[in-house]
Amino acid sequence: MRAVVFGEFGTMPAVQEVPDPVPAPDGVVVRVEATGLCRSDWHGWMGHDDGITLPHVPGHELAGRVETVGASVLTWRPGDRVTVPFVCACGRCDACAAGEQQVCEAQEQPGFTHWGSFAELVPLRHADTNLVAVPDSMSFLTAASLGCRFATAYRAVAERGRVRPGEWLAVHGCGGVGLSAVMIAAAAGARVVAVDVAARALELAREFGAAATVDATAVPDTAAAVRDATNGGADVSVDALGSAATCAASVLSLRRRGRHVQVGLLPGGGTPVPMDRVVSYEIDVLGSHGMAAHAYPRLMRQVAAGNLRPDLLVTSVIGLDAAPAALAAMGERPAAVTAGMTVITPQV
Repeated sequence: MRAVVFGEFGTMPAVQEVPDPVPAPDGVVVRVEATGLCRSDWHGWMGHDDGITLPHVPGHELAGRVETVGASVLTWRPGDRVTVPFVCACGRCDACAAGEQQVCEAQEQPGFTHWGSFAELVPLRHADTNLVAVPDSMSFLTAASLGCRFATAYRAVAERGRVRPGEWLAVHGCGGVGLSAVMIAAAAGARVVAVDVAARALELAREFGAAATVDATAVPDTAAAVRDATNGGADVSVDALGSAATCAASVLSLRRRGRHVQVGLLPGGGTPVPMDRVVSYEIDVLGSHGMAAHAYPRLMRQVAAGNLRPDLLVTSVIGLDAAPAALAAMGERPAAVTAGMTVITPQV
């Protein structure tokens, strides 16, 4: 098969011919029809994540058709249309038994713990726990956008942030996760203020329902600008980018007893947080890490009904040969990924 491969962290990947994967007894191999290009892939390529073994194939937001099936798989057959959460659970640990597969104690992540979906074929283990059926009415482009960014934003806004109609939600960073959060919160009846450095990202945020926007390049203090726009501070704030600046601004943009949700990954695993404000305002600090496969049907129903339109977030579609340069460009400037989602179609 053809795949995007890098042999050293931070060096330009290349499209190469590599051996086809073979399914594990409890796994499948999926023929990738669409796979998202995510900032998490850039972090992995740069070596910011532990556990990546070189050489490596990135990619974790995928949709396609089951190609081959392991001997012990019960539910899936070749030809089935599927997607998968970016956290693939073991199905056996205490977290999985509690229905919290997104924090599985033995989780795997395509594109991180093993070769991923910037390829014509991708192997996935524990298929009966992790695969999600994609209806015939849903395009593979739409399904691929659900696997990480949209599903992650859905759980971050609806379940972790517990946003309610009429509340103010601030979104810091309007890339794929951030724009998804804007759309999801607006559909839930919340008022959204979107923060970004790119004019096109803010334009899209307004199209997707943001009531107010803040251009972070035009104000000296984005947190203060959010507090002004929300008459005292947001009820919920999401750091959808993942940086010291956006994390701190998210916390500082909240009103008293607000809820900060950290979604964007932070290089090095940590960053200073204004804990004095957390204490004095009694702010809830929450992490959000994807969404379990069993939780997808509710999201799928809203997409099928047209209440949510993740397909509108896909602003660029490229082939596999263009993927290496697109991955590298993510590090040049965060704004390079703030105008919607780029999706790779390996079979084209």
